[in-house]
Amino acid sequence: MTEAVMPTEATLHTLYRDHHGWLESWLRRRMGNAWDAADLSHDTFLRVLSSSQQIVDMREPRAYLLTVGKRLLSNFYSRRSLETAYLEALAQMPEESAPSPEQRWLLLETLQALDELLDGLPPLVRRAFLLSQLEGLGYREIAERMAVSERTIKRYMAQAYEHCLLVDW
Repeated sequence: MTEAVMPTEATLHTLYRDHHGWLESWLRRRMGNAWDAADLSHDTFLRVLSSSQQIVDMREPRAYLLTVGKRLLSNFYSRRSLETAYLEALAQMPEESAPSPEQRWLLLETLQALDELLDGLPPLVRRAFLLSQLEGLGYREIAERMAVSERTIKRYMAQAYEHCLLVDW
């Protein structure tokens, strides 16, 4: 290993050692589940490792970890809500037309990926995009429903398409 990498690894190790237990306890209190809290705690440190934030520059590491942890917690509950809604919809289907477990898993993964993709859009842009894609509405109809100009909808849609093209899958 190069000398330039060593301080970062040592700093990350120190950050993990000093704050992992605290973060996991905080998550466990919020989630009521030690397994999920442990997963999210580790995910938080993975995010910190892959972020552009320099660990040595952190003045308030717990505040930073808490911010990242809260975002992951929010994503966790969004995914769980999406999964619950999907499973409830499946329960309403006749058994003979229900997808296989493999198909369910693939559909759920796709729904989660789409949810994450759309989560990066501003709410009005996301709403316009969904009205177009899910309900098949034209720009004029979307503009009327959202009480904005058709030009605004065109701008929203361009923003949504650009976002979808630029997101790394």
